[in-house]
Parts: sequence; C-alpha cells; structure tokens
Amino acid sequence: MSNFFGLLQNENMKIYRRTSAKVMIIILLGLILTAGLIIKLNSPEPKNDHNWKQTLVQDNKNMEKQMASVEGNKQATDYFKKTIKMNEYRIDHNLKPAQGETLWSFVQGAGSNLIIVISIFTIIVVSTSIASEFDTGTIKLLLIRPIYRTEILLSKYISTLLFTVVCLITLFIASWLVGGIFFGFGGAGEAHLVYDHGTVYQSSWTLAVWNAYLLNCVSLFMMVTFAGLIAAAFRNGGLAIGLSIFTLMASSIVVSLLAKYDWVKYVLFANTDLTQYTTGSPLRDDMTLGFSLAVLVAYYIIFILVGWLFYTRRDIKA
Repeated sequence: MSNFFGLLQNENMKIYRRTSAKVMIIILLGLILTAGLIIKLNSPEPKNDHNWKQTLVQDNKNMEKQMASVEGNKQATDYFKKTIKMNEYRIDHNLKPAQGETLWSFVQGAGSNLIIVISIFTIIVVSTSIASEFDTGTIKLLLIRPIYRTEILLSKYISTLLFTVVCLITLFIASWLVGGIFFGFGGAGEAHLVYDHGTVYQSSWTLAVWNAYLLNCVSLFMMVTFAGLIAAAFRNGGLAIGLSIFTLMASSIVVSLLAKYDWVKYVLFANTDLTQYTTGSPLRDDMTLGFSLAVLVAYYIIFILVGWLFYTRRDIKA
C-alpha cells in the first residue's frame, strides 16, 4: 500500500511540474476573466422594478394562456408550470427576482461553458501520462521496483481525476471572485429556488452549482477513461488526445443524427448528459435515469478492462 501512495504522489508531482499543467490553469483563469469582462461590458444596467410582484402576476397570467395553447406538448407545459410555481413562491415569500447578471448566474454560466475546456485539459493529461512512459522508456525504471503494472496505471488514472478536481475548484473560486467583482458580492445572498414535482423550495447556490458540475462531468469522466484506453492500447499520446477530443466534440452531432432510431439509447453519448432528466426532457421517452446509469456503467467496465489488459499484457520493447 505504501508503494501505491508513493506512486500516486510521484504522478501528482509529474503533472504539476510540467509547464503544460501550469499553462492550462492560466488559460482557465484567463477564460473566466475574459468572460466576465465581455458580459460586464455588453450587459445593460439592470432596472429596479419596484412593482415586481405585479409583473410576476401578469407574467403568470400570460403563461397560463400560453400553456392552454400548447396543450399536449409535455415539455412546454412542464416549463410553464415550473415557472408559474416559482413566481408564486417568490410572491408569497417576498423574494425579488434578480435583475441582469448576478454573481451566481455568472458562476453557473461559467461552469456550464468551461467544463468542456477542463475535459480537454484532462484528456491531454491522462493521454500524456500513460503514453509518455513508453515513449521515454521510463516505464522500465518503474517496473524494476516491486510494483505491479496495475498499480502504475491506477495511480496515473487517479492522479488525473485529482487534477480534474483541482480544475473544478479553481473554476468555482475564480468564477465566484470574478462574478463578485464585476456584478457585486451582494448577489451572494440571492435565493436559489428548486422545483421538484410541483413543489418549490429554497436551496444552496453552492450545492446547486456543484451538482451541475457533477452532472456535466459525467461526459468528462467517460472521455478521460476512453482516452486512457486509447493511450494504453496504442501507446501514442497524440492519437489518444486527437481521437478523444474529436469524439467529445462530435458526440452531440452523432446523437442528433441517430435520434430517430430506437437503438440510439444504447449509444454512450446518448446517456452522458444526465441533465436531460433534471430538465424532464430525455432523448427518448423510454429512457430513464436508471437506464442511463446502467449503460454508463457497462461502457465504463469495458473501457477499464480493455485498457487494463493492453497496459498489463503487452510486452515492453527494449
């Protein structure tokens, strides 16, 4: 066990000593700051609506009329019901809706848009970490010690996931600070409302943001595992990076093209977006959260087993 923790520490040191890891963090911080500046410079000053309760009452009346006109459209009807319930909750509990961009809306938007950037960074890290040992020949130095290849592979995999956690924490803290500086720290006390099966209640914005992070990271988690598989199978970091990023970018296009077929629900990318269940609009009506989780587990086991077999069974060239 001490050997494994030594390997884990060694892999983390390798990651953060590389210039590329530092550049990735700097790029992430730069994107957050740039997004804040763009939104701040292009957003009009919010108007203070003293009659916001009357405005919400009128909005609810308009939505009730629209809901009657789209009867039969479940997605539209559910959206109107949710918005009406939330407006009623605000009126009853005297919770004025935020005007314009706020600290938390910026944090939420930054998370949904920059998770894909963290995905690309993590794919690069895991591909480089696994393939570089064979390219440089340092894998032979590791194997002369009393450790197994499985331990080496696992330490690289866990270190990469820890790098993802570091990136997510950096994203959260930096976006919170940038959002507060540009849009006011007064928005930190903004109420976050949750609609759950006809009931509205207040929740923590921090929990809501991290919940969104976790849901959006499902695709990241699967693609990082896939990149590790490619790197272990072909021992080529460039191929693993290129193929994984291409697959990540093309996944939504593939799913949209195959959406008309019943068997699309068994495709990996049709199940990586778990937010389709929180919004009540799954890709297919017969898909459930449990089904998607089962499909993801099946693909994950395949990726892990195939990658492990390639990494542990293939001969090392002298």
